[in-house]
Amino acid sequence: MNSQTTTTNDSASATTTDASAGHTDFSQLTAEESLAALGATRKGLDQDEVAKRLIAFGPNEIQEKKRQPLLFLFLKQFKSLLIAVLFMAAILSYITGNIADVYIIIIVVIVDACIGFFMELKAESAVSSLKKILNPLAKVVRANQTMTIAARELVPGDIIIVEEGDSIPADSRLLEGKNVRTQESSLTGESLPESKTTDVLSGPTVMADQKNMLWKGTFVVGGYGTALVVHTGVRTEIGKVAEALYEIKPSISHFQKKINKLASQMGAASIFFALVLFIISYFTLNVPVRELLLISVAAMVSIIPEGLPSIIAIVLAIGARRMAKRNAIVREFTSTETLGAVSTIITDKTGTLTKNALTVRKLFIPDELEAGADFEVTGEGWSPEGTIIRKNAIADTNNDVALQRLLQIAAYCNNASIRKTAKPNNYELTGDPTEGALAVLAQKGGTAVDDKKKVDDLPFNSTMKLRATIVREDDGETNLLVVGAPEKILALSTKILHSNGLRTMNPQSANLLANKIDDWSAQTMRVIGLAYRPFQKQKLKEDDINELIFVGLVGMIDPPRLEVPKAIQNCKRAGIRVIMATGDHISTAVAIARSVGIIGVHDNDERLALTEEQLLSLSPSAFDEAIRTVNVFARLTPKTKLKLVGRLQEMGELVAMTGDGVNDAPALKRADVGIAMGIMGTDVARDAAKVVLADDNFASIVNAIEEGRIVFANARQASFFLITTNFAEIATLIMAVALGLPIPLTAIQILWLNLVTDGIGDMALAVEKGHDDALDAQPIRKDEGILNKSIVPFLIVNVFVMAGLTLAAYLYFIPQGIDTARSAAFVVMSFTQLFNLYNMRSLKKSVFEIGILTNGYISLTMVSSLVITAVILFVPYFQEIFGFGPLKVITFFTLAALSSVVLWSIELLKYAKNIAGRQTGT
Repeated sequence: MNSQTTTTNDSASATTTDASAGHTDFSQLTAEESLAALGATRKGLDQDEVAKRLIAFGPNEIQEKKRQPLLFLFLKQFKSLLIAVLFMAAILSYITGNIADVYIIIIVVIVDACIGFFMELKAESAVSSLKKILNPLAKVVRANQTMTIAARELVPGDIIIVEEGDSIPADSRLLEGKNVRTQESSLTGESLPESKTTDVLSGPTVMADQKNMLWKGTFVVGGYGTALVVHTGVRTEIGKVAEALYEIKPSISHFQKKINKLASQMGAASIFFALVLFIISYFTLNVPVRELLLISVAAMVSIIPEGLPSIIAIVLAIGARRMAKRNAIVREFTSTETLGAVSTIITDKTGTLTKNALTVRKLFIPDELEAGADFEVTGEGWSPEGTIIRKNAIADTNNDVALQRLLQIAAYCNNASIRKTAKPNNYELTGDPTEGALAVLAQKGGTAVDDKKKVDDLPFNSTMKLRATIVREDDGETNLLVVGAPEKILALSTKILHSNGLRTMNPQSANLLANKIDDWSAQTMRVIGLAYRPFQKQKLKEDDINELIFVGLVGMIDPPRLEVPKAIQNCKRAGIRVIMATGDHISTAVAIARSVGIIGVHDNDERLALTEEQLLSLSPSAFDEAIRTVNVFARLTPKTKLKLVGRLQEMGELVAMTGDGVNDAPALKRADVGIAMGIMGTDVARDAAKVVLADDNFASIVNAIEEGRIVFANARQASFFLITTNFAEIATLIMAVALGLPIPLTAIQILWLNLVTDGIGDMALAVEKGHDDALDAQPIRKDEGILNKSIVPFLIVNVFVMAGLTLAAYLYFIPQGIDTARSAAFVVMSFTQLFNLYNMRSLKKSVFEIGILTNGYISLTMVSSLVITAVILFVPYFQEIFGFGPLKVITFFTLAALSSVVLWSIELLKYAKNIAGRQTGT
C-alpha cells in the first residue's frame, strides 16, 4: 500500500512539474481541470507534499541580480583606457628612474578607484533603502486549514485566499471569486483595474487578456476570492522578465567612451611632443642620445596629467551627491554625466507627469430651475484638505439635501481607505483609485463613515459597471446606494433628486445629464454617476439594482504635477525632446500632453498622437518619420517601447527612458539612461535602471539633466585646466631647449606644480556650481569629446601666454644665476596656473559676470597657494630641496601680479567669441 502511495505521489509530482514548468495554459482549463493538472484539491496540499514541491520548484522568489562582490566592484573602477595610459606612464617612469612619479601615479589611480567604489556602493545602498523592508505574506489553505505564511514558501498547487488590498503572491488560476479586480499596471502597463472571472477562455490569448488568471506582483483592488497557485518564482510572468533582463549585456557607458577618447588624445599628444622635444634637443643640445631619450620619455610622462582620473571621479561624485539632493539617485557612476547629454526623454504619464492620484474636480446635481447645479472641488491628491464650492462660495453641505445624499453615496459605496503617512502632508491609498477619490470627496464635504450602518455590499461588477451598498439610516430605514458608469446609472434611474424633492426623469433631464457626461468626458475626466433608492431587503443581488433615483455626477482627473509644465518648458529651452509613451487611451494622453506643454494648446493636427496600432501599421520610412515628429504615443506595449528606444538611438539620439513596471525593464536597460521610479517602481525596474527617482517626479529628471550638464562642464574645465598647465610646461621646456638654454624647471619643481598647485586648483574647480545657463544650450552631441575644437583657441592662448611669460621671466633673471631664474620661472608658472582657475570657471561667461568671489574654494586656493609658494621659495630648508635661488619679496609679488595677464587674455578671447556669436546668431 505504501509503495502504491509513493508511486501515486511521484506520478502526481511529475505531472505537477510538467504543468507548472509552463507547458499548460491554465486559462483554457476549468477550475477542476487546473486542480487535477497540479495534483491538488480545494482542501489544499498537506505538509509532506509542500516539502516535496518546495524542493522541486524552489522558493517562490525572484533572485535579485547578484550584487557584485566588493572586490569586483573595486576592480571595475580600473576598466578605463585613461587608467591604462597612466599605468604605461608609470612603467616608463620606472624605466627612466623617476620612481617618485611611479608612486604618485599609483596613489592617484587608487584614490580614483576608491572614489568610484564608495560612490557606487552608496548609490546601491540608497536604492536598497527604497525597497520594502517586510517580506510579503500570503493567506493559504493547507490540509483544510487556513493559515498565513511567507509568500516565498508557496508552491504550485497551493490554494490561496485573496481580498482587497492584497498583493498577488504567485501566478494563479482564479477558482472562486466575487467581483475580483486587480491593478496590473506594473506588469501590463494598463492603468485601470482589470475585472477577473472564473470562466474558461475559449482559446489562447495574450497575458493581459487572461481574465481568469492572477499575476504575481499585481494587487487586488476590489472583491475577494480563492485561487490555485500555478507558477512560482522565476516561472511566473514577472520572473521570466527578470531572468531575461539579467541576460542583457550592458554596453560601455557614454561617458566612458569620452574618457577613452580623452586618453587616446593625451597618449597621442604625449608621443608627439616627446618626438618634437627629441628632434629639437638632438640638434641644439650637445648630450648623448641615451640621455635625450630619457629626457623625451620624462617629458612624455609629464604631459599626461596624473591627477585627471581622480579629479574626474571627484566631479562625478559631487554631481551624484547634488543629484541625490534633488531626488535622483545615480546607481551607475558615469551616468552622472550621461544625463547631461540626453537629447530625448521618453516618459510614462501616470505618476510621472501626473500625480497618480485621482482627484474629484467637479460635481453636478440636476435642478430644473437652474438647468443643474455645478460645483467645483479644491484640493490635491489623497489629502482631505479642500472645499466644495458653488458660485464662488463654499457650498452649504448641511442644508443642501441633494449634495448631502451625493456625499453619503460617495462615502459608503466605497471600500478604499486613506491614511496619513509619516511624511508631512502626505496620504496613502489602499484600494481602488476611483473609490479613493470618492472617499476624499466625502471627507472634504464633512461626511463621516460609520461601518456599523453598512448592511450588505456588492463590489464593482465589470458587466454591470457599478457597485452598490445597503445602508441603514439613523431613522432605521435602509437605502440602496449605487455608483458606476454614468450612462449605466442614468439608464437605471426613473427619478431625479432635486433640491426641492423627487421628480420623474424626463427626456429633458436625461439630455441635460447626457450632455454633461459628454462634455466632461471630452475634457478627459473620469465621470461617475451616483444614485439611490429606498430598499427593505438585507441581502443584495444584481437584479435589485433598478428604478434608481439619480442624484448627481462626479468628474475626476489624475491631475498633472504642478512642477511638470515648467520642467517641460525647460526641456524645450535645453533642446531636449519629450515623448509621452503611455498605455492609456489616446484622448487622455493628448489632454495631459496639452496641459503640461508636450504639445501646443492650439495644435489640432490629427497626427499629434498615435496609438500603437497606428504606429506599427506604418511603413519603415513612415515609422521613422512618425517617431521624429510625433511626441505622444498611446496604448503602447513594452515591446513597442523597446523598439521606440532602439530606433531613436540608431538615429543618433541619446535616450533617457522612465518606467516603473516589470514590463518597462527591458527598455530601461536598453536606454542610454534608464530612470526608474523609487516609490511606485518595482524592484525589477529599479535593478534595470541607472538612475532611480526618489519622488517619481518628472521635474526631478530635468533637475538631474541640469546637474549632468554642470558635471560635464566641470569635467571638461577641470581636465582642460590640467592639460593647459602640462602643455604650457612642455612648451616652455621645448622653447628653452630650442634656444639652447638649460631646462627652466627641474623635475621636482614640475612635480610640485602638477601635484600641489594643479591638484588644489582642480579640486576648487570640481565644486563649481552652475551659472544658471546649463539648460540654455543644445544637448551635448553623442560624439563630442571632453576636448573638442571649441577649446583650441583657449588652449593656444593659454599655452602661449603661460609659456611666454614663464620663459620671459626665466630669460630676464638668467644673468642673476640659473637657480634665481628658475625661481622666477616657477613663480610665474605657479601664478599663471592660479589665475587660469578663474578662466576655467566658464568657457563662455566672464568671471566678472559670474562673480569673482562666488566660488570661495578658488579664493581659498589663491591665498593658500600664495602662502605655500612663498614658504618653499623663502625658507632656506625648502630652497635647498627645490633648488631655488634668492628672490626679493617685491619681485615675488611683481611676478605674481604680472601672471594675471593670462586672466585678461582669456577675458578678451571670451569677449571676442561672444561678440562673434551674437553677430552670427550662434
